[in-house]
Amino acid sequence: MRAYLNLFDFKQKVNYKTEVLSGLTVALALIPEAVAFAFIAGLSPLTGLYAAFTMGFVTSIFGGRPGMISGATGAVAVVIVALAKTHGVEYIFATVILAGILQFIAGMLRLGKFIRLVPHPVMFGFVNGLAIIIFMAQLVQFKTADAAGILHWMTGSQLYTMLGLVLLTMLIIWGLPKITKAFPSSLAAILVISAIVIGFGVDTRTVGDVASIKGGFPPFHIPAIPFNFETLQIIFPYAAIVAGVGLIESLLTLNLIDEITETRGNGNKEAAAQGMANIVTGLFSGMGGCAMIGQSLINISAGARARLSGIVASVMLLVFIMFGSSLIEKVPMAALTGVMVMVSIGTFEWVSLRMIGKMPRHDIFVGILVAAVTIFLHNLALAVLIGVIISALVFAWESAKRIRAKKYIDEHGIKHYEIYGPLFFGSISAFNEKFDVANDPGEVIIDFKDSRVADMSGIEALNKLTERYSKLNKRLHLRHLSEDCKLLLKNADNLIEVNVLEDPHYKVVVDSIRNK
Repeated sequence: MRAYLNLFDFKQKVNYKTEVLSGLTVALALIPEAVAFAFIAGLSPLTGLYAAFTMGFVTSIFGGRPGMISGATGAVAVVIVALAKTHGVEYIFATVILAGILQFIAGMLRLGKFIRLVPHPVMFGFVNGLAIIIFMAQLVQFKTADAAGILHWMTGSQLYTMLGLVLLTMLIIWGLPKITKAFPSSLAAILVISAIVIGFGVDTRTVGDVASIKGGFPPFHIPAIPFNFETLQIIFPYAAIVAGVGLIESLLTLNLIDEITETRGNGNKEAAAQGMANIVTGLFSGMGGCAMIGQSLINISAGARARLSGIVASVMLLVFIMFGSSLIEKVPMAALTGVMVMVSIGTFEWVSLRMIGKMPRHDIFVGILVAAVTIFLHNLALAVLIGVIISALVFAWESAKRIRAKKYIDEHGIKHYEIYGPLFFGSISAFNEKFDVANDPGEVIIDFKDSRVADMSGIEALNKLTERYSKLNKRLHLRHLSEDCKLLLKNADNLIEVNVLEDPHYKVVVDSIRNK
């Protein structure tokens, strides 16, 4: 527990001014996102805002990646919207608590390490898909509702005003760091645009026009649902998906921040912290969430590297809700839209476009597919899962083609097969084609110095091969098996009919499985 108490990471030098200002910027950027995601889930704005506060506060203190921001997210909102419509908000709170328990267990079981199985093309597709989603989510700010509540694209002066303010916001964010980095450019842009709109009375949409953010401290609330097996059957599938989506998005965001900052976070610690945060969120009337890539990048690009920025962001968000709602509701949406558009531009991996034609075609395909699933289905877990499966199948196919055999007969008339490449389910067919059982001499040695038996399919292939030699009264030996191969063979000694040779030159200590 001691590791979790290092709130401000005293091992590294902390720029408190940068951390506080960056946290303030993130707090402002959290408001429209949290409100929008609450609407997506069919919940009240405060449900999203409370989730942004509790998720951000808990993960900032206990998380495995200082500087990363968590809150209410669209990935979670998309999962729970069906449950919200059919069973109501109380079941949402219970689902979030159960998802948190599952995530905490995953962290304690150290399952965060499995994020290493995500290939780089999948990461590119995930990040690019999210960048496009962040950009597309801002387009709604260029629409206005008519008397019937139907959204239409802005026209005339209303459109030009919105475009002008957004472009000015982006210009400030782009240009200010070239002059000075003493003040976060995103916060400066929000303040300047707000001053222009309020000072000159510019008619444009503000945060208050979207929804009221006024509220009190998140109320402690135990979900009012029947605590029985039937309820568990209802909420568990949703909880499992929320837990999976939340962990995948959080750990991939952690990896992205690691690359940007050239430091290393703790995936297992982050998984446990996400679990604790969702448990607290469900008990304090929040909709649940996970790491937010957009706000995390705002925080990191502003120079924040410690836990303080996340703590400031969550606390200031609560202050805005409880005491500063009237002021924050005057902030123009154009300023926040400009900030998020710049985040989407910064999030997109532009280098991936230059890789087209230079990288293997299957890697390019995987990256594009993951991005497409992320964009059109808004299902990050499914997108990553599809990418990992395709990458694994391609790897297996390519590995299967690499198995080769060098053949020769020594002065004693013994036939040698020197195998190169792994023997596993994908390479069995090519492996069997290497042997001329009918015409081989009475004694054969298979040398695995540059190969290994990788799975049960490989064991079965050796068994079948042994049977073929045995029917012709020929003797087969294995040589230079690695320790894990010998263990596989030993465990399968009731299946395989083969002699394992000891090679004194390589100091290979082996057991005879069965002498013939």
